[in-house]
Amino acid sequence: MVPPPPTNKPHVCLSTILIMSSMALIDAYLVEQNHGPRKIGICIMVIVGDICFLIVLRYVAVWVGAEVRTAKRGYAMVLWFLYIFVLEIKVYFVYQNYKADRKSLDALARKALTLLLSICIPVLFVVLVAIDHMEYVRNFKKREEIRNRLFWVVVDLLDILDIQANLWEPQKKGLPLWAEGLMFFYCYILLLVLPCVSLSEISMQGINIVPHKMLLYPILSLVTINVITLFIRGGNMLLYRDARVSGILIGKNVLAIILKTCSFVQYRRQMLSAPPAFGVELQKNSAAASHHHHAAQSLVTLLKHLPPPVS
Repeated sequence: MVPPPPTNKPHVCLSTILIMSSMALIDAYLVEQNHGPRKIGICIMVIVGDICFLIVLRYVAVWVGAEVRTAKRGYAMVLWFLYIFVLEIKVYFVYQNYKADRKSLDALARKALTLLLSICIPVLFVVLVAIDHMEYVRNFKKREEIRNRLFWVVVDLLDILDIQANLWEPQKKGLPLWAEGLMFFYCYILLLVLPCVSLSEISMQGINIVPHKMLLYPILSLVTINVITLFIRGGNMLLYRDARVSGILIGKNVLAIILKTCSFVQYRRQMLSAPPAFGVELQKNSAAASHHHHAAQSLVTLLKHLPPPVS
């Protein structure tokens, strides 16, 4: 049985502190929104839930730290899914409490909730990707190209959170009940799935990662974020006269549609104009590089097991 690779302890500590601190702050919102005996009951519930979550996190975070220097991001996807699944459930109850207490004029706390999510969620994604720990990506230009593509993921996360924040930040009655529920759970699903798609593309590419072939996430984000959120914001602005619709993010989505469409067209033209022998040669070079990498690993393992020289 092959032993697990050594764990990157600073990475484990950083991800654990980030996750548990954000959970604790959301718990503080839940506790402060209740009064009397109910407040004590909510406090006990969130403490027990956080302890159970920490027990699970203790194992998952260690395996995330073990794979951080490799081309795999499987445990990172598990940790992201687990974190967003639990966090968004707590955010839903916070949002429902704000909705039930519309007379509350504590706009600063609502803005602080949006700021908390806008910092913790994208930062955790960047930590889980861990571009600077990708030792197999030695080409600086390739690493920067990966970084630029992941920057779009961060921008998309902020776009999703902006739509979700419209549900608890306004003080007046806005959207109908069915529209609010649909918007919240649509954003919930996007937060769960899309970053996992980006992480899976990194895992599937392996050590011979080619950033311009990572097309699954750009296509999904083009449809689910750039196009659909454009209709969501347009509908809120035209039908419900929502003054909080961000014109900047509408412009961002229009610009993203144009840029991604041009990129897809150029990539398609390049694939059609490339000679067939180019693809075969690229596959041979990738296979040869992979073979040399495995051969080097086997040689290192063999040298480790050789007996020491007799003096």
